[in-house]
Amino acid sequence: MTSLLRIGARGSKLSLAQTELTCATLAKHLGVGSSDLEIIPITTSGDRIQDRVLIEAGGKGLFTKELDEALRDNRIDLGIHSLKDLPTLLPDDIALACVPEREDPRDAFVSHAARSLEDLPAGANVGTASLRRQAQVLFARPDLGVVVMRGNVDTRLRKLEAGEADATFLALAGLKRLGMESRATSLVDPYDTPPAACQGALAITSRADDKRVREFLHGFENAAARLEIEAERAFLAALDGSCRTPIAALARCTNGE
Repeated sequence: MTSLLRIGARGSKLSLAQTELTCATLAKHLGVGSSDLEIIPITTSGDRIQDRVLIEAGGKGLFTKELDEALRDNRIDLGIHSLKDLPTLLPDDIALACVPEREDPRDAFVSHAARSLEDLPAGANVGTASLRRQAQVLFARPDLGVVVMRGNVDTRLRKLEAGEADATFLALAGLKRLGMESRATSLVDPYDTPPAACQGALAITSRADDKRVREFLHGFENAAARLEIEAERAFLAALDGSCRTPIAALARCTNGE
């Protein structure tokens, strides 16, 4: 049976979970069954590289390049990404076709040793591979240590359980999409400690010249989410931001503005 839309996504547990949630909502929007939308898992370079941090391996494009190639080769019609993984500048033939409703952008503090970063004892270690989170931790608590902790949500939680760190930070949106919100020890105030630009938002990419797909997505975009992420991406672009720069950004749309 031919699918109405072929949707590419990274093969990680979180990526597939958020893609399934998005497809269920999109199918309802289109008035079709979920079986009409075929999810095609695609392994990216970023998924294969587990022994180095992103800044050593090539940056954000590691999580999008293979999906872009699948769009060009007409193997998929849409790609679904965590928007914070998208490079600030997209290739000319790839479009950010749609931004669905945004999930909670806050960071979650996860620890068995304390209720919050402020409560950790001096000398405790916080595990994170994010330069932004490392900088924020050491700015707030210069008496703490930081250890590099890479991997997906499950991997980082296992490393925490194994004692590789006393605490870590995870995107609340990811925990919610995985049904693991209860693992959050506490939530970080985004105005005191802002999240990564576009955290909690998803990107639906397409071929830039694919009018058929654009018609399917008509009315599915969340206008407030688009305004917020465009502001955050413009901020990143102005500062030449990337995974090599510890930049946080959060825009909030109030009453459509």
